[in-house]
Amino acid sequence: MIDQSTPLEAPAAAKDERVRAIADMGFTERQARFLVLVMRHAGVCVPRQYAAFARIANGGRKCNAFFTRLVRRGLAAQIPCVHNRARLYHVHARGLYAAIGEGSSRFRRPVPAGRTAERLMLLDAVLTTPDLEWLTTASEKRAYLARLTASTSTESASDPRGDQPSTAVRDLPGTMPIGIDGAGRVVLLYLATEPWTDRFRTFLQGHSRLLRVAPTWTIRLAFPHPLEHFYSACQAVIHDELESPLHPATIGELQWFFEHCRQSEAGEPLHQMTKGLLNVGYKVFGTPRFTEMYHRWRRYGDAVFEGVSSPAIAEAIEAGRGTVECLVLTHAYRHLSPLVAEAPSTPARVGEGLRREPHPGKMRPHVLNPHPQPPPEEPLSIREQCERDWHRLNEFYKAQKAQGVTP
Repeated sequence: MIDQSTPLEAPAAAKDERVRAIADMGFTERQARFLVLVMRHAGVCVPRQYAAFARIANGGRKCNAFFTRLVRRGLAAQIPCVHNRARLYHVHARGLYAAIGEGSSRFRRPVPAGRTAERLMLLDAVLTTPDLEWLTTASEKRAYLARLTASTSTESASDPRGDQPSTAVRDLPGTMPIGIDGAGRVVLLYLATEPWTDRFRTFLQGHSRLLRVAPTWTIRLAFPHPLEHFYSACQAVIHDELESPLHPATIGELQWFFEHCRQSEAGEPLHQMTKGLLNVGYKVFGTPRFTEMYHRWRRYGDAVFEGVSSPAIAEAIEAGRGTVECLVLTHAYRHLSPLVAEAPSTPARVGEGLRREPHPGKMRPHVLNPHPQPPPEEPLSIREQCERDWHRLNEFYKAQKAQGVTP
């Protein structure tokens, strides 16, 4: 077994230091821990999230006093929402973010209306296990992966049969946080906000280096309420990506195929026999797994084959050291979409040169658009986007079925 004291020491110490820095600004330890989670994962929150974290009544005196104090001190702003009774708070003060060493965090900037629900979903998923040591920045993930890789390399050096990890440690893709519990188990959190698996497949392939060296790990899939039935599709991707390592001979064929695909796309001349073999390769390697792998190969080179050819991940799942969890977010988020702008003001009168007729006199001036105009469309929330995209996908499949086209 790998000694996890060294890899865990830095994240735990950094977490305690952040909490102390916020507590020194006049907050209790419980309030400081909640603010650290908000600033590192979302930048926005709602009162029910703090009430659940602190185990107090939502809308009670303690809960309201906390947010009133944040707004009064200029540390957070209350954002009006589509539902006039909903309260959304954006923690934006530079002093708070500087205290935890993230003064340039993107969460300080104004919240895009289309991203608010997604950030609240992610914070809800994190708050289910708030005691984990969460890694949110690329530098934290890279440093932790480097420590795990060094520990694994030291242990496997004496075992020639051991799976040797690559010494080149690169950034893990995406912005999803990585949690570490007290026993050293790694928790990969993935928030599913769309009814297809392309991004999830990219997420798994990009984190295969971490799954290979982590002694125990869990992939936690968080679904909003409209997409909980999509878990079975994600399970199929997990079986395809993690439970089916590729044979070294297949890796060699993929390297040849990818290289000649790149040459073909660049317009380089190819032998007629090579073109025939490429056509066969398109049929064999035309699945989503290899298509995504090719895109990543164009960027990272042959390093993308390290994880897919290693049996370590499949062995961890078989032995129970690697697990997959499903987390359904039961809360509603549509009503929490912030208002983009206030109600439009009364149209002002335009100048003389913009009147409809050039006749002088007591003619009543007109505005350019005298008839009432429909209000601008409200931006769709994550939930609405998911429902719309899922409906479009179903309509597409129905149209294909009606035409006799088999997918």
